Amino acid sequence: MKRDDFKFPLHVIVHPFDGFWDMKYEQKGRLRVAMIILFLLVVAMILQKQFAGFLVNFNDPRRLNSISELVFVLFPFLLWSIANWSVTTLMGGEGRFKDIVMATSYALVPMVLIYPPMTLVSRFMVQEETSFYYLLNTVAVLWFLGLLFVGIMTVHQFTPAKTVLTCVLTVIVMGIIVFLGTLIFSMLQQIYDFLLNIYRELIFRV
Repeated sequence: MKRDDFKFPLHVIVHPFDGFWDMKYEQKGRLRVAMIILFLLVVAMILQKQFAGFLVNFNDPRRLNSISELVFVLFPFLLWSIANWSVTTLMGGEGRFKDIVMATSYALVPMVLIYPPMTLVSRFMVQEETSFYYLLNTVAVLWFLGLLFVGIMTVHQFTPAKTVLTCVLTVIVMGIIVFLGTLIFSMLQQIYDFLLNIYRELIFRV
């Protein structure tokens, strides 16, 4: 990977329309860089929950699990990418699954940039300054959502209205996937328990 590959995400968050266009149609996006961004977000969120100042951190560090934080980030990310690919394929979107993954990941850069320094600063804040912490974290999330919207619109070549509809349908499909996954898991668990009970009955009778 070249140095420009790591500079490009910074260009995307400042010039999203040009950036996401170049990512898809000029082949400037890199899947490996996207995965690094995702990893850095996981690290940033773990650090935030572990080390943010007590005035803004209501988590018990003794109960935190880094694996849970990893799942908390990766699961919605993959779920969004799969659901959006499923919806946009039916709606004539031009984006491939790889494009959706990269656009979503590149949109996360503001959170990666803002969370760590705010986590550090929060350790020295007084009560009156905590609103500044919440404000910048909210800015990071809103910036991410705006970039995600532009990214999805650009890689699929949708109109703004169609992008809104696509995002709404994507969220609905995400809910359906979670529901079906939970249902299937529950059924498999019941089948497992049923087979286990039969096995135990056979063992006891023999």
